[in-house]
Order: sequence, then C-alpha cells, then structure tokens
Amino acid sequence: MISNEFILTSLIVVLIPGTGVIYTISMGLFHGWKASIYGAIGCTTGIIPHLLATILGLATLLHMSSIAFQIVKFIGVAYLLYLAWSMWKDTGTLALDEKENKLNAWSIITKGFLINILNPKLSLFFLAFLPQFVPIQSQTPTLNMFILSGIFMGMTLFVFILYGLFANSMRIHIINSPRIIKKIQQTFAVIFVMLGVKLAMSER
Repeated sequence: MISNEFILTSLIVVLIPGTGVIYTISMGLFHGWKASIYGAIGCTTGIIPHLLATILGLATLLHMSSIAFQIVKFIGVAYLLYLAWSMWKDTGTLALDEKENKLNAWSIITKGFLINILNPKLSLFFLAFLPQFVPIQSQTPTLNMFILSGIFMGMTLFVFILYGLFANSMRIHIINSPRIIKKIQQTFAVIFVMLGVKLAMSER
C-alpha cells in the first residue's frame, strides 16, 4: 500500500528546481518540446543507478568512503561547469524549425543522464528517503523499495516533462530577440556554475 505521505513528499521533492529541472527547462526553451522530453528522460534515467545503489546497499559504502564520494562529487562539479561554459559560449540564436537544429536525441538524453548520475548526494538522499516509507511489518522490503522507486521515477518524468513543455511554450516570446536569448543562456550558465559550487562545497 502506497501512502499518501510518500506521494506528497515525492511530489514536493520532484517539484523543487535542481540541476535536472534547469537542464530540462533549458532544452525546452532553446530547442523545443521534443528536446525537453529527451532531457526529462535523460535526467530521470540518471536516478536509476542511485535508486539501485540504495536498494542494493551500495549507497552505504559510498557514504562510508569519503574518497569515493569526493571523486564522484568533483567529477559532477566539473561536468556542471562544462555545461555552464557550453551554454555561455552559445551563439544566442534559435530556429522554430526543429529539423534545422539537428537535434541529437541520444546526446540530449546522455547529458541529462550524466547530470544526475554524477551527483553522489542522490544516493545518500534515497538511502535516507525510501526506507521511511517501507512498512515495518513488510515481508518483502526490497520489493517495496523497487515499487516506491518506480513511482518516484514516474513522477519525476511527468513533472520534468511539464517543466519542459512550459518552457517550450515561452519560446515564441523570445525567438526573435537574440539579445534576450543570450541573456537567458548566460543566466542558465550562471545557475549551473552556482549549482556546481554548491555541490563542491557540500560535505555530505
């Protein structure tokens, strides 16, 4: 039985803007609705390894090993800074015809995947989060955690797609203004830098 508390808490967690949300919104804003869906899929699949790590107990090892945590963390920081640099140096032009953008679905999905998989704090979050909603009397706690994980992923994908589609709906208001586009791109770049710095400064 899935509790209302789990649904509500998961929804709040998913709605809070983080790197995945920012990435999905940027895809919808700059590349269209298809790109936003690809971004949402990538970010959602990026939490699968963390969920599996939690269920299989690997997150505990990551929590105990400070060196392993720091290595993964700073690789994640470097990747966020790379995304920030890529967005900052963009030309500031958009096209309504998505074919002209030559969207590469796998590239967008892979970037979204890497954003989440390179954040070791997600494993620790799920380690603290999921067990709280497994009934004490449960005879199949592992199965319960898999079910909870599936629901959490479904909610993540749904909410991220909504974020991306909303961003796509805003494209028409900026499509003819390269100056506004450039400012928005630079703003997203700064946000990625701030998220990277936040991750770098966090201990656990």
